[in-house]
Amino acid sequence: MFSPPHHLPDRFRLVFLCVGEWGGGNGFPPLPLGPVPGGLPPARSCLEMLLPLLPCLALCLLLLPLAVLWRRRPSQDARLSWLVHLQHRVAWGALCWAAAWQRKSLVRSTLHAGQSQQRALRRCLQGAQSPRCPLRGSTDIGVFRNHLPLTKASQLQEEESGVQLLPPASKQYRGEVSLQATLLGLAALKKTCPEVLAPEGTARVTPSSPWPYPLPWPWHALGQLGPAGAKDPRALLLEALRSPGLRALEAGTAVELLDVFLGLEADGEELAEALAAGNPGASLPRRAAELREALEQGPRGLALRLWPKLQVVVTLDAGGQAEAVAALGALWCQGLAFFSPAYAASGGAVGLSLWPEQPHGLYLLPPGGPFIELLPLKEGTREEAAPTVLLAEAQKGKEYELVLTDHTSLTRCRLGDVVQVVGAYNQCPVVRFICRLGQTLSVRGEDTGEDVFSEALGRAVGQWPGARLLDHGCVESSILDSSEGSAPHYEVFVALKGLRNLSEENRDKLDHCLQEASARYKSLRFRGSVGPAQVHLVGWGAFRELRAALAACPSAPFPPEMPRVLKHRFLGASWPH
Repeated sequence: MFSPPHHLPDRFRLVFLCVGEWGGGNGFPPLPLGPVPGGLPPARSCLEMLLPLLPCLALCLLLLPLAVLWRRRPSQDARLSWLVHLQHRVAWGALCWAAAWQRKSLVRSTLHAGQSQQRALRRCLQGAQSPRCPLRGSTDIGVFRNHLPLTKASQLQEEESGVQLLPPASKQYRGEVSLQATLLGLAALKKTCPEVLAPEGTARVTPSSPWPYPLPWPWHALGQLGPAGAKDPRALLLEALRSPGLRALEAGTAVELLDVFLGLEADGEELAEALAAGNPGASLPRRAAELREALEQGPRGLALRLWPKLQVVVTLDAGGQAEAVAALGALWCQGLAFFSPAYAASGGAVGLSLWPEQPHGLYLLPPGGPFIELLPLKEGTREEAAPTVLLAEAQKGKEYELVLTDHTSLTRCRLGDVVQVVGAYNQCPVVRFICRLGQTLSVRGEDTGEDVFSEALGRAVGQWPGARLLDHGCVESSILDSSEGSAPHYEVFVALKGLRNLSEENRDKLDHCLQEASARYKSLRFRGSVGPAQVHLVGWGAFRELRAALAACPSAPFPPEMPRVLKHRFLGASWPH
């Protein structure tokens, strides 16, 4: 434990020691598994959740100008280093208070999931702005289901915009879940990797943050590198490259982090020159030489060569990120752990990640915040099998589609995200995300799901010597008018690392793998009703342009849920073919 310097005035020493008590030492207490003593009521609003932070927040704001002055006067490092440690401990003390509040609220709500969802439904109905709301004052789930039929996400916006986008989430209720995901995610990360959040141990290399709820005031106090509010990815990357002692690397999503590493390889010499010119001293020119040497050894393990103390990569999980995570883990970020504080869908946090030590991709569905239902799906067909169930009624091993009720329009929306229940935390399900129903290929009614196609493509790429899949997208031939004179088929666009050309033999392997993965597809291919899948090799820039086109849509959520199947001509036509 860091002790306050003896030369400090008594009032500062007292504050320093008090912050040490607030901070709970180097780690957080474990997430409680039993009832909460004293029966702390769940938080009702983001303001209520933040009330315990106010004393620490005020102290942090008072200390911030002093810390800035210290950073501008390095000659006084020995005399004023206590100030940075004090500010860091105050920030952690504030976050500890808030995280403890959230832990107790989460435990209580998950112990009584049915009651918690009743309260969530009541709040949803009370906040409804729809003139057709006949349910004010009633929280009977049967009446709720009878009056409000299920609606698919695509039905809500396709008619207006021609683009399949998910409805925007309620900022009020999603804000509570996002704050919970951020605070508990920081607590879990601190417990698993205590050194990660040390002063100047973390750097964000993308303009967007992986933490769902912005907490700007403690971020500076916790010593996160990077200019405040920086939007230039190059400036953020240069700041990270200047610090070889990083413990954690943050990016908005895995796809964005993949952009960073590919750009680093492409512009490595230019970045090295910028590093060398940044300071007349010897440290940065030496760092530039280290960058050049690390790049010369290739992509595999590049992150650990640049930052030898790096322990974890933090990104926000969402639809269409799995391939980027796999590519990063196999090449640039080999040997590093990945952590996502939440799973995002329709522009907000849906699932909470509380166990960084567990396999990547396990999330708790919380009963508070937005009202979530689970729609059972028939095994093998993924068609609707029964009415929706509440979280406490979910069965282990079963697959469900997420249903979210938006209080603004009072719409029970089928998000299309399919989850499988793998366990339980008290009365709430722990799930892993399987696929998105809206990302299905069907030229003859075969319905090849996103997970089936991705598995087949992964097996095919494994047979292409030296290839590593970065991303892929599909278009049904009718969208591109490419099936004229031939049977309808899939047009598949792939970005690869390590392979520049594909022989016809390798291209045909995807069609063979698809036939092995889907009996229905194999039958249609045998009868000639469906033609062989056509594979096109494209550069990574094509996917970057696609993301830019999607982000330009007025109602595009963040993080963008990368589509695997393009359903509209103006998007599909942008691919080279």
